[in-house]
Amino acid sequence: SCCLRHARSRNYVSEAEVCKLESVPLDFGDYHPLKPITVTESKTKKMNRKGSTSSTSSSSSSSVMDPLSSVLDGTDPLSLFAAAADPVTTAATTDGTRKKRDKDDSSAVGSDFEPWSSKRGAILARYTTTEKLSIVKFFTGKASTTGSAVSEKVRTRLEELDDLEEGSQKELLNLTQQDYMNRIEELNQSLKDAWSSDQKVKALKIVIQCSKLLSDTTVIQFYPSKFVLITDILDTFGKLVYERILSMCMDNRVSLPDNFSPDCVNDTAKETCLNWFFKIASIRELIPRFYVEAAILKCNKFLSKMGISECLPRLTAMIRGIGDPLVAVYARAYLCRIGMEVAPQLKESLNKNFFDFLLTFKQIHGDTVQNQLVVQCVEFPLYLTLYSPAIDWILQCIAYRAPEVLLTEMMERCKKLGNNALLLNSVMSAFRAEFIAARSMDFIGMIKECDESGFPKHLLFCSLGLNLALADPPENDRLQILNEAWKVITKLKNPQDYINCAEVWVEYTCRHFTKREVSTVLADVIKHMTPDRAFEDAYPQLQSIIQKVITYIHDFSLLFSVEKFLPFLDMFQKESVRVEVCKCIMESFIKHQQESTKDPVILNALLHICKTMHDSVNALTLEDEKRTLAALINGFIKMVSFGRDFEQQLSFYVEARSMFCNLEPVLVQLIHSVNQLAMETRKVMKGNHSRKTAAFVRACVAFCFITIPSLSGIFTRLNLYLHSGQVALANQCLSQADAFFKAAVSLVSEVPRMINVDGKMRPSDAFLLEFLCNFFSTLLVVPDHPEQGVLFLVRGLLNVIQDYTWEDNSDDKVRIYTNVLHLLSAMTQEAYIYHVDKVDSNDALYGGDSKFLAEVNKLCETVIAQILDHLKTLGKEETLKRQSQLALYFFNTILTHGDLRNNKLNQLSVNLWNLAQKHGFADTKTMVKTLEYIKRRSKQPEMSHFTDLALRLPLQSRT
Repeated sequence: SCCLRHARSRNYVSEAEVCKLESVPLDFGDYHPLKPITVTESKTKKMNRKGSTSSTSSSSSSSVMDPLSSVLDGTDPLSLFAAAADPVTTAATTDGTRKKRDKDDSSAVGSDFEPWSSKRGAILARYTTTEKLSIVKFFTGKASTTGSAVSEKVRTRLEELDDLEEGSQKELLNLTQQDYMNRIEELNQSLKDAWSSDQKVKALKIVIQCSKLLSDTTVIQFYPSKFVLITDILDTFGKLVYERILSMCMDNRVSLPDNFSPDCVNDTAKETCLNWFFKIASIRELIPRFYVEAAILKCNKFLSKMGISECLPRLTAMIRGIGDPLVAVYARAYLCRIGMEVAPQLKESLNKNFFDFLLTFKQIHGDTVQNQLVVQCVEFPLYLTLYSPAIDWILQCIAYRAPEVLLTEMMERCKKLGNNALLLNSVMSAFRAEFIAARSMDFIGMIKECDESGFPKHLLFCSLGLNLALADPPENDRLQILNEAWKVITKLKNPQDYINCAEVWVEYTCRHFTKREVSTVLADVIKHMTPDRAFEDAYPQLQSIIQKVITYIHDFSLLFSVEKFLPFLDMFQKESVRVEVCKCIMESFIKHQQESTKDPVILNALLHICKTMHDSVNALTLEDEKRTLAALINGFIKMVSFGRDFEQQLSFYVEARSMFCNLEPVLVQLIHSVNQLAMETRKVMKGNHSRKTAAFVRACVAFCFITIPSLSGIFTRLNLYLHSGQVALANQCLSQADAFFKAAVSLVSEVPRMINVDGKMRPSDAFLLEFLCNFFSTLLVVPDHPEQGVLFLVRGLLNVIQDYTWEDNSDDKVRIYTNVLHLLSAMTQEAYIYHVDKVDSNDALYGGDSKFLAEVNKLCETVIAQILDHLKTLGKEETLKRQSQLALYFFNTILTHGDLRNNKLNQLSVNLWNLAQKHGFADTKTMVKTLEYIKRRSKQPEMSHFTDLALRLPLQSRT
């Protein structure tokens, strides 16, 4: 059988020398791969020949605009780097951003100004009602008659407006808040519809009608929300009118620039604009007249340069005619809002507006207001909170980029007013946090002096706390500030009021104090929120408190030594909330824990938290959620290390396995961790195990062997059997390694045809092929079992592959068999290409014994016969291309691994070569290269037989 030897002898060392790349000394000079590249622009002349495309060489300026770059407006970091080096791009970018910059420069309001739109949602959510509301539904009145003279037309329109004011309307009563909001939305839509169908008078009627609703305070606690909804309609109207007049100014389809002067506006547009102002001036009632004019205040730009600055003081004075202080303060807020949008530089008018408000502030305590509150059964403190959004907004507008002097003056004015808690609250909400924090003790003094019956004091402390979360007070005052605030907060009887304040002040405590103070605060929260299970209504605030604590305390041994931290977690009794909190803590741990830990305090606490997350998994849990939880638990497992105490480490993994058995990715991680532990033991012992470490390694191997079968993913199991077998082999646990490999062999037969990959069903062939190639590489170094016969694992695997049901159109079976030939070829060598340290492979065990080689050759013949049988089945017309590809693939295998001095093999290779090109499906390019390779090899020592082979391999031209 030696004369029939199939595999050629290899000298791996000399082959590696021959194939090694030539080493050339490299002088990097200035080059470094991370250095920015300087691009030099070179342009070629465009040759406009007919039929050829003109091109520019390496030109960086392109006439076609890249859609992604245009969105970024040249501000992405890569463009900025390039622009710094490239003057051409700089010019283009500058041009693109000029418009944007001009726009920013003209407006004095920057991105640091919180816009009204961001406050809208909070107001609508906070100021709600269960009372029934009413709204006026109106009819569109008489159809307008077309008068011949202009004066007739104007008169008709004025009559229509009068008609609206005098009665063509019906009141809709008993609306719920949602119905009311829906009606307002309908009115907003009607306004747009009327405008688009050119019924401008009807549009104005709708706006007047809506503005009138702002004089109605019958359901007073809903007023702030009503204001938000109706000013949305006014904004829409203002925008429509402005855009309409702007479109009339277009000259040759070129619109006016952003900062146009009234001289650029044509007479028609000016007349239309004046017409609108005259119409509005004819509205009889003060409130609608004020709101509608304020809505189109921006249109004054079309009439005169000073238009807006003249109108603002007049509109400010008009508000003095509004008797109800709540209605008046919201009118002032609207004027400030419009003022900040159209003329933010005119701060004087805004200041005057606020000082007017201060002069009329005492009206809040007048009899009219008190009687109204009695009728509506509204408490005075609740009534005062209705003012907050308006006053906060007015003060925010005034305080924006205002000098310290002005802020100090406003503070002094507020001090002088009696019962000024409401104003004080708004000052703290609107002024810069640094300004408030620097004067914290002054504000605490002012809060103490406030009358308890008015605005609730705890809300004032809330506002102060919010500022102190953003800016630090003077260091010497910090403890006193906390004591003063907490004295008030801890006395609050209502759990909701208490938790709202505590949530704010926890951040201040964590920011400036030690774990003792944090624990005291948490203990106080537990004391207030446990009676009557008050915590059930305060989960969002309690979650926020935990979030703040873990934001400031990153040392987890310190965090878990905060006495009241874990009892605080026990208040989260609703499972979904509890799991969310646990996830937050674990995310923080994984993000901030730098070094691995064995601290028992941390381990016990985090095991408890991970167990909570794990136990929340049930049949309805989504796969994404399971993945998230498993990733967090795995993050924790990886951070646990007992150093050289490997037994303690293994005990931890055993405990973790029993705790997290429902999450497969966690079990996979534990198997990898235990394998790593075995390899670390080997590293410490430098491969020479003592009796103790050998027993320990076997314990690790046993852990893996009994854990793998509990996994559901078949390829997960296969890969872990292989990986764990390799670890067992490296640690000289030969019988255990055999057990892993046998388990893998028997599992191959269970691989289904289709498997689930990321939620989609995919054929398993490619995955199986990849696994088996890995497996063959390992089997080379696995020594034969003394009682099991030659190559028992390889034979077992070949039997399984033979019996496996492959896809009809798949050639993977042949690809696997050719890989088996690679393995068998390597097994016949005198010295194998690689070994496992301290493990004798078959090259050492058999020492090139002729019986062993004969067995390998027999196997080779069997495998070759299987491959040839498969090639015969591909002789049908529709499979000829596959036959050609496989024949060439098999030919290359024989060429690389076979001994071609063997006549049978030599003839087989010639037959395969001819078969590959027999039916015209051959890849000629590859075949030419292959033939060149054979000729090159024939010149090497001991390869002269390749010369004869080359002569026997004809190249057919494709016909």
